[in-house]
Amino acid sequence: MNKQELFDKFIEFMGNFAQIKAIVALRDGFIMTTPFTICGSVFLLIANLPIPGYPDFMAGIFGPNWTDSLNAVAGATFGVLALIVVAGITYRYVANEGCDASMASLLAVSTFLIIMPPEIITQSGETVGGIIPKNWVGSNGVITAIVIAFFVAYICVYCEKNHIGIKMPDSVPGGVARAFEALTPGFICFTAGSIIFGICHHLLDTSMPELFFKVIQTPLQGLSDTIVGGIVIVGLQSILFWAGVHGPNVVGGVVSPLLLANSIDNQTLFDAGQLIGNPAAHIMTIQVNDVFVKSGGCGLTLGLLIASLMVAKSDQLKSLTKMAIVPGFFNINEPVIFGLPIVFNPYLIVPFILVPVIALIITYTSIAIGFMSPFTAVQVPWTTPPIIAGLLLNGWQGAVIQIINLAMAVAVYLPFVKTQDKACLEEEAAQQAMEDEG
Repeated sequence: MNKQELFDKFIEFMGNFAQIKAIVALRDGFIMTTPFTICGSVFLLIANLPIPGYPDFMAGIFGPNWTDSLNAVAGATFGVLALIVVAGITYRYVANEGCDASMASLLAVSTFLIIMPPEIITQSGETVGGIIPKNWVGSNGVITAIVIAFFVAYICVYCEKNHIGIKMPDSVPGGVARAFEALTPGFICFTAGSIIFGICHHLLDTSMPELFFKVIQTPLQGLSDTIVGGIVIVGLQSILFWAGVHGPNVVGGVVSPLLLANSIDNQTLFDAGQLIGNPAAHIMTIQVNDVFVKSGGCGLTLGLLIASLMVAKSDQLKSLTKMAIVPGFFNINEPVIFGLPIVFNPYLIVPFILVPVIALIITYTSIAIGFMSPFTAVQVPWTTPPIIAGLLLNGWQGAVIQIINLAMAVAVYLPFVKTQDKACLEEEAAQQAMEDEG
């Protein structure tokens, strides 16, 4: 098997992987968390704007506890992220199968709560029960939420498609009938949750979220937080997108939960005043990938467009650049991905992969040496233009790193854009010659 055949097999495999029901539901389920994370980020951002003297100014107007109401919103979004995830993934999986997604998502939430730790120990050593522990319905419980979501979704779909359950007469209103039909999958899911709780609590002296966190989530977060892991993530995104597969969606469906958990862990350290200089702080977070590595879109193609504005002479490249530059400033790069195209373009595969990898190294290093602080749970809308996004997330340091990344992207893309432009000019000349002859 030669290199081309091997590459084709790889792309075929990743294309098939992207269409797996569970992966589609995982991706779509996490997309459903976007309103919660973005809204929560806005309130966190207001509470923690990186402006000197801002906290004292606000405290002088609203009092010393002015951040409490803002942090309450963060607690009801990021603090219950796993609850949102379990409902969202279940809903998307079941909906994609054409079944009753609303009832299934409610069953998933209840099943997830069954396996929660029954009590917590406060800082003073007091044991408190009868609560929903936010520590485990937040980012620490995401992996468990994914497992429960797939389990409940499968049970609900299987029961509905195989007509397993209580059937009501046609005269019964639809809402009532669906409620009774949900009794069977509900009993199955709740029984399974009860058994899991009993095994974990009485035999292992732990809970399922705590067990999964120790055995699965912590090692995966550690792996994702290395420079090597980061390079694999961003490189694979570009390779797949170049091959026509939406790399950010495919890769993001797997790694976004881990990167998001990293940022929420950092928020916990920040709230405790222990983020800066703490070796336990995570460097590789969702913001590093989404805001700094994909600034202007996957492959940092805003740099390509700026380079094209500087040197392009062909009508094709100049027209495309004029059309794509404004969306590019808002991180929308589909016009250049599919319009140039970058997909299967031999002239641009090298910079399309190399630029985000270099951007990752620059960003990762700037955090590692302390120039930028590790990112917390604060996020910005994905359409926030570069430089502004960096400024909001990490002050002037964030803006500087985005400017450096963008300048690097322009410099790396420039010679490849010249080559692409030369090829376009030759095509246009040949086309003109044919028209003249005709």
